[in-house]
Amino acid sequence: ATVTFEPGARTAWHTHPKGQTILVLSGLGWVQRDGGAIEEVRPGDIVFFEPDEKHWHGASALCAMSHVAITESVEGVSTRWLDKVSDEQ
Repeated sequence: ATVTFEPGARTAWHTHPKGQTILVLSGLGWVQRDGGAIEEVRPGDIVFFEPDEKHWHGASALCAMSHVAITESVEGVSTRWLDKVSDEQ
């Protein structure tokens, strides 16, 4: 899927049973793995999240970001949605 986040928009915390790969197409984004620091991503960056790794991703505060998200399903489930990411996080 191709996804575009407006400035400041982001996913909730979530996991994928088979992992996820995102290919950043444009803009400036942020990704964070549970327990890790926020990482900045730019066009051309490729990010892989391990199976069942809790994470979120989205645009930076002032710039939109688009990416291609590649996920696979297990028994019809590709994503498990968790808590929203707070501004403080």
